[in-house]
Amino acid sequence: MNSIQYNFNDKILSFSIPKIMGIVNVTPDSFSDGGKYFSVDDAVNHALKLIDEGADLIDIGGESTRPGSDPVSLEEELRRTIPVIKNIHQQRKDVIISIDTTKSEVAKQALDSGAQIINDISGLTFDEKMFEIAKEYNSGVVIMHIKGNPKTMQENPEYRDVVKDVYDFLLVQSIKAKQNDIDKIIVDPGIGFGKRVEDNFSLIKNLDYFQSLGYPVMIGLSKKSFIGKTLNLDNDQREIGTIILETISVIKSARIIRTHNVKYCNQLVKLASHIL
Repeated sequence: MNSIQYNFNDKILSFSIPKIMGIVNVTPDSFSDGGKYFSVDDAVNHALKLIDEGADLIDIGGESTRPGSDPVSLEEELRRTIPVIKNIHQQRKDVIISIDTTKSEVAKQALDSGAQIINDISGLTFDEKMFEIAKEYNSGVVIMHIKGNPKTMQENPEYRDVVKDVYDFLLVQSIKAKQNDIDKIIVDPGIGFGKRVEDNFSLIKNLDYFQSLGYPVMIGLSKKSFIGKTLNLDNDQREIGTIILETISVIKSARIIRTHNVKYCNQLVKLASHIL
């Protein structure tokens, strides 16, 4: 598993040690940093800062997917994300950019503008054309598990066996991706996306089980509400809980950490690389 490497336009991403994906939300209402980087300049400057702090990938999102959020129009999502991607790509062609979207047209224009990965929280289920776009551009895809949609996902989610149910979904969707000649696949169990507190901990505890899918496992748990509920902490007090769980996830074989705090995560990876 750790010998896997993907080639993105001559940029090699090797998973012998974990990689860091820095989050840039170009939104007014994301749960952690909504509104902070809503202008193109602010978003680009933040992305460049995350790169300087050690991010291997930058994930650009123009639609909040926090619990209870409403979707935005295609036009608005394009307006928010495409100028940011173009600007980052022009300044740092050495950095791999992913587009956090469930819309195939946003993915297409993002890939045209310099992105190399589609990070789809629906696991390629909300828009069937996503397979076609990923194949056409030979892009990477992040296949994530979600139960429902962001508006409704936290309304009493239930599972017979959360680990098996999530695994089976990722297996089916990754097979579909392979059948569509998509081979740069990353899987994500979707922490906080239609999961109860105990479900999130079960997935982290069993994260190494997902290695048998044969693809790098990504985890995104930065500042999420289950940390706050467990420790009774507000959003801006969850950094220590986040880095602890990110560390456990790396030990449990996560190979991409999607995070707000790249500086702390970079220290984690440097230390872990001497042990893994």
